[in-house]
Amino acid sequence: MNVERRVELRFAEESREAETHTNLSAVRQDGRCLWVAGDETATVERLTAVPGEDGRVTGYGGQRTVALADLVPLPAGRDEEADIEGLACAGGWLWAIGSHSLKRKRIKPEHDAAKSRRRLAKIVREDNRFILARLPLVTGDDGLPDVVRQDGDRTAAVLGLNKDSITDLLEDDPHLAPFLAIPSKDNGIDIEGVAAHGDRIYVGLRGPVLRGWAVLIEIRPGTDPADPRRLRPLPLGDDGALYRTHFMDLGGLGIRDLCPHGDDLLILTGPSMDLDGPVRVVRWRNAARADAPEIVTSGDLEVLGDLPYGDGDDHAEGIAVLDEPGGPGIRLLVVYDSPAPARLTADGGVLADVVTLGG
Repeated sequence: MNVERRVELRFAEESREAETHTNLSAVRQDGRCLWVAGDETATVERLTAVPGEDGRVTGYGGQRTVALADLVPLPAGRDEEADIEGLACAGGWLWAIGSHSLKRKRIKPEHDAAKSRRRLAKIVREDNRFILARLPLVTGDDGLPDVVRQDGDRTAAVLGLNKDSITDLLEDDPHLAPFLAIPSKDNGIDIEGVAAHGDRIYVGLRGPVLRGWAVLIEIRPGTDPADPRRLRPLPLGDDGALYRTHFMDLGGLGIRDLCPHGDDLLILTGPSMDLDGPVRVVRWRNAARADAPEIVTSGDLEVLGDLPYGDGDDHAEGIAVLDEPGGPGIRLLVVYDSPAPARLTADGGVLADVVTLGG
């Protein structure tokens, strides 16, 4: 895998103050724009491409912030972060998903031993993390995609308002239920990727990893007939199941992001625990044609290449297929959480990588 070039993502002052640019967790291309999100707010950001003379993107700017609370009801209101970890764009909709994770308090250098022990014993649930939002996309007067609360009979809606989140679906799951009470960084439930294909949503788990097998969840959300602002899971097949789990041999790694490419899924993989690497991209061919729960062995997956990572920084968190002129192969834009100092620009931006994959 070759890092072809770097492009600058430029953010407005308010987002820089919120450190969104250093906490990027999700990215998706939408025509001339990128939708990106950080994991410390309850917003989604739209950036617009700045093309060069050859038609290739040289950077993204013109940030526009979308507050989720302006579009859908949030369980804990607008002031609590939603820990958005995945974005998907398909069929005229933008999807945003929270991590659905618990968190254990972090030890900080200034804490003494007693306080450190108390913090390690404290587990926190933040309800806004447990949402999946579906937002209508329209084309604005400027020709760019925009998110609206309502477009005709299409209404912004959310799953996870009242004991109906994805994790609530898993309460009796034989594989995943034991991990629901475990914090994400302890190999508990931790959603970090989402992809949309047709009426299906694919959800990638960073954790748990079960004896080396990563987990991907498939659901089919639809509008709740009792309230157009809410989603409900619909049956996937004749058996009436509201979700499927697919187990993937990713060499002991978890799923850090998902990106559709035709009927295939490109999967960003990385450690489930608090480690730097390895990080790689693999392809699950014809993933969208799977019509039953799958055991996806390493032989069913194609390793497309490894991504760089740092020592305590440069954690690849999001990938998006770029549609731009150039040579053969697939171009991916990669965004990083905890970027290394060399990725931060003098203008308050951050550098993302454009990498090329085999076709």
